[in-house]
Amino acid sequence: MPETVHQGGPLVGDTGSGLSSRSTPDRTVVLTFDDGPDPEWTPKVLDVLRRNEVKATFFVTGANAAQHQDVLERVHAEGHEVGLHTFTHIDLGKVGDTRARVELGQTGLVVASGTGEFSRLVRPPYSNRPDAVDDEDLAGIERITSAGNLVLLSDLDSEDWRTPGADAIAANSTPKDDKGAVVLMHDGGGDRSQTVAALEKLIPSLKERGFAFQTARDAFGVSHSRPATAAERAEGTAVSLAVLFSRFVTEVLTWLVVISSVLALARAAVLLVTTAIHARRKPGKHAPRLRPQMVTVLVPAYNEEAGVEATVRTILSSTWPVHVIVIDDGSTDRTSEVVQGLRLPNVTLVRQRNAGKAAALNTGLRHTRTELVVMVDGDTVLEPETVGNLVQPFADHEVGAVSGNAKVGNRSGLLGRWQHIEYVIGFNLDRRMYDVMQCMPTVPGAVGGFRVEALREVGGVPEDTLAEDTDLTMALERAGWSAVYEESARAWTEAPASLGQLWRQRYRWCYGTLQAMWKHRGAIFERGLGGKLGRRALPYLFLYQVALPVLAPAIDVFAVLSLWTDPVAGALAWLGFLALQLIPAVIAFRLDGERLRPLWAVALQPIVYRQLMYLVVIQSVITALAGAVLPWQKLKRTGSAAQDAPEIDERTVPLSRVDLQRSPHLGRASHSA
Repeated sequence: MPETVHQGGPLVGDTGSGLSSRSTPDRTVVLTFDDGPDPEWTPKVLDVLRRNEVKATFFVTGANAAQHQDVLERVHAEGHEVGLHTFTHIDLGKVGDTRARVELGQTGLVVASGTGEFSRLVRPPYSNRPDAVDDEDLAGIERITSAGNLVLLSDLDSEDWRTPGADAIAANSTPKDDKGAVVLMHDGGGDRSQTVAALEKLIPSLKERGFAFQTARDAFGVSHSRPATAAERAEGTAVSLAVLFSRFVTEVLTWLVVISSVLALARAAVLLVTTAIHARRKPGKHAPRLRPQMVTVLVPAYNEEAGVEATVRTILSSTWPVHVIVIDDGSTDRTSEVVQGLRLPNVTLVRQRNAGKAAALNTGLRHTRTELVVMVDGDTVLEPETVGNLVQPFADHEVGAVSGNAKVGNRSGLLGRWQHIEYVIGFNLDRRMYDVMQCMPTVPGAVGGFRVEALREVGGVPEDTLAEDTDLTMALERAGWSAVYEESARAWTEAPASLGQLWRQRYRWCYGTLQAMWKHRGAIFERGLGGKLGRRALPYLFLYQVALPVLAPAIDVFAVLSLWTDPVAGALAWLGFLALQLIPAVIAFRLDGERLRPLWAVALQPIVYRQLMYLVVIQSVITALAGAVLPWQKLKRTGSAAQDAPEIDERTVPLSRVDLQRSPHLGRASHSA
């Protein structure tokens, strides 16, 4: 440590041959204030200085000066001196040359824009007296002075940042004997009421002892500033505007994080409570049971050559009497030929020109002669007990629709695991909640049961939205029919195998859901089941399928930005949000009898999957607001729905328990135009 610094005065500079210092003149006090300007405390300090006709030196941080230019201008206008205290209050001894140069350079520009002067007087944060300078402090001082700046340390530390009471602060700031002193105080960084009170006592006391109060420039007789150029002032203004904008963005992000966290916590709480209620609902031994009766299974198919055979065979392997109607919606592949080639009993093939899934289902309904109908996608395979379990709730004559439990069949690979997790949570927890709250918004097209009477009452399957299953379910509930969830009615569906296909599927789903929500917005004002749908399901869908996905990216942005500012806070926020996803996932997997092993993929969802889902929602909202019409999105099928499905043997097709030959409208495989 150079003796010129260690045993020298508080003003340190570089003479070209090394560091030198100057001591404070006797009976002279230089009041210095760090960490401002502060909109509350700096004006109060200035008021005390003005009443006592004292000038002081203010070391400002660039971030505060940019946000409070009016206070900075007042400091300069009242004749006080302005120095630099870095931009973000960083320890200059612990950063590299580039960071140090930017910290001081940007602060200098902000000061130039507010005062018209470019200052070269610097006080490093966390600095103290010359005799307390250590190796890190020296490295920072050398870095500052080598760029042509002057460093002003202190002779006395008021310790107003930790000492309670104005008397103690004033005592710490009082020079001994007649020695001069640079006094370190603060006008920002916290509650400075005691500092203001101490000044009221300190200044008159020292004046009575004959001390003069001067700025660093006057006390040491040095010039450390020059007039700022127009370019520097313009750059400083630009930096200040950028800081104000970044502060606005930070505040917005903070509120978004808070709102997202509250929504996520509320959802987790609601799901846990309703799941507990639903899990305790077990049919009593005297609960009505539906007697075996023929059920029609509608299979709309468009280019389902790869998987339609597995679908038909697993439906016919049902332990419940079924008749299958496959509606070929103008396929361009061999879908019809595959169905005809099976030559299986109780299968009807209907062909039509391509008109969409909803139109195909309505065509199937016109060929239905049973009281109950099950709708199954052309890529879905069923377990033997699925149909029987699905139709049991229809023993209650008020039930118009029953949601099955759709599961991902092709769950191998990371993308498959992500969708598997999403399906289990969505179908096991969300639908349990909807069931308890009597406001089921969607009976999925993959596996859903319907009372034909109810379907005819609402005019069949709606064809004016892309989410025909959601639209239909909402219409049924508004008509007074209840929709329930049967978790034991499992069906295995083929999930998209690529990100592109997943995007197209979810884009259609989300856009269709928005269409259905808007179409049935009037349910909010209705009574009965329609009112429950409108006042319970619609707000929930808006909050958790629109608002939260739009807001949730703030969590990721907050976490990334926190890597540079507060890594601990960012990590805690991200881990907390992850926990809110993981806890319901564990419960859902347990209830569904699934192994917990795939849940490790939850931690990787924020990398790609969650962002993809967020962007899908944002694009869907923009599309809806623009009023654009989205065409039907057909996914490429590989026939892998039964890949991970247990207890399904596509080769076993037992005869139905009902002799269909006696039914005049049902028989062996046939086709009609």
